[in-house]
Amino acid sequence: MRNENTPILREGWPFIIPALIVLALLVVLHAPAWLTAIWLLLTVFVVAFFRNPERRIPPGEELIACPADGEVVVVDEVDEQRFGLGRCRRVCIFMSPFNVHVNRAPVGGRVSEVRYRPGRYYVASDAKASEHNEQCALVLETPDRRRVLVVQIAGMLARRIVTYPRPGDELVKGQRFGLIRFGSRVDLYLPFESTIDVVRGDRVFGGSTVIGRMPHDGKTAATQG
Repeated sequence: MRNENTPILREGWPFIIPALIVLALLVVLHAPAWLTAIWLLLTVFVVAFFRNPERRIPPGEELIACPADGEVVVVDEVDEQRFGLGRCRRVCIFMSPFNVHVNRAPVGGRVSEVRYRPGRYYVASDAKASEHNEQCALVLETPDRRRVLVVQIAGMLARRIVTYPRPGDELVKGQRFGLIRFGSRVDLYLPFESTIDVVRGDRVFGGSTVIGRMPHDGKTAATQG
């Protein structure tokens, strides 16, 4: 899969290189200091946006890794009908332009479906974003045949969703599977018997924060918080 062990995402270079060229020209041509300073800040922001840090992935098959950096804006229960998951526990994470925008697999498993859908560009934290915004859905089937749905949702500024896997690919927990450019949201749908360990307002980190626990030994768990 792409962008393993690279400090800057490959998708960032088409933005970073032009920004650096313009910055160099401003310096060489002795542009006004205020203009150079503003462009320098913009260049730093672009480089930081495409940063790709390593994360310590929580061990144990039952632990669910967070799929994205950001703020938890929704923890609820829904009836998921598009992919036939039925009653699910949902966790929605809002990614501001200042967050790391790498998306990671919450569990290990086989990609059974990837479905892209064009749409609107509501603010990603808005409840309408889950239903109406441009998005790409990824269904993971775990070794014990449970299904987990991860939906990348474009925000008001985002205009490009990148999803690497294709149906049939195998992902390990915490593996990078894509990104969304410049502000976005990730919705995670889990089996109803899962336990959720986060609440609305929590700050979470992709790959390292434990979102919850998958059902184990057929026991039903209650949502915490």
